[in-house]
Amino acid sequence: MIEPDSVKHETVLDTGAEQMGKTYAQALIGAALKAGVADQVVEQLAQVVDGYLGQSPRLAAALASPRIGMDEKVRVIDRLFGGDFHPLLVTFMKVMASRERLGYLAAVRNGAETIYDEMSGRVLATVSTAVPLTDDLRGQITSQLSGTLGKNVRLKEVIDTDLIGGMVIRVGDTVFDNSVANRLEKLEQRTRQGFANALLSRFGELVGDS
Repeated sequence: MIEPDSVKHETVLDTGAEQMGKTYAQALIGAALKAGVADQVVEQLAQVVDGYLGQSPRLAAALASPRIGMDEKVRVIDRLFGGDFHPLLVTFMKVMASRERLGYLAAVRNGAETIYDEMSGRVLATVSTAVPLTDDLRGQITSQLSGTLGKNVRLKEVIDTDLIGGMVIRVGDTVFDNSVANRLEKLEQRTRQGFANALLSRFGELVGDS
C-alpha cells in the first residue's frame, strides 16, 4: 500500500532527514487522500510525535534504535496505537519500522503538515506566548489572521516563558513581535541611545568650550 522507498530511495539516502521526511510524507498523504482520511491521519501523526514521542524520550529512542528488532517495534506500535489510531497510520509506522525509519517520524510529520497545508490552501502561523492561549484568544487570532491573509490558517502554538507576556506571531518570513520582552528590549535600546546622544552632546559642548 505505501511504498515510499520505491519512489525516491536514492534521493532519501543522499539528502538527510528533511528529504527523508518529505518522501515518506508524500507517500502517507497520497494514501490518506485516496482513503479520504487525510485530515485524521495528519492530526493523529501530530499526536504520535507530540503526545507520545515528545513526552517520552525513552520511547522515541527505543523506536529509533537499530538494536531493537522490527518485531518488537511492531508490537509496541500495535499496543500503543492499534486501538485508537487509524489503521492506515498504524500500517505506515510498521512500514517505517521494517525499514528502520521510525527515527524520522518527526520529519515525516513536518513534511506531511507542509504538504497538506499547501494542498488545502492553508498557511502555518506559529504563535509564541508565555502562557497557553485560551480558546477565545485562539479563535480571535485565527480569525484575524485568516481575514488579513485571505487564507485559512493553521496555528502552531509555542510556549516561551522568556517572552514574559504578549506574543510573537510568525507567518513565513514575516514576524510580528508584540512580546513584553521585545518591548523591554526596545525600551532599553532607546534608553541606551538616549544616554549615548546625551553623552555625545555633552562631549560636543565640552570640546566647543575648550
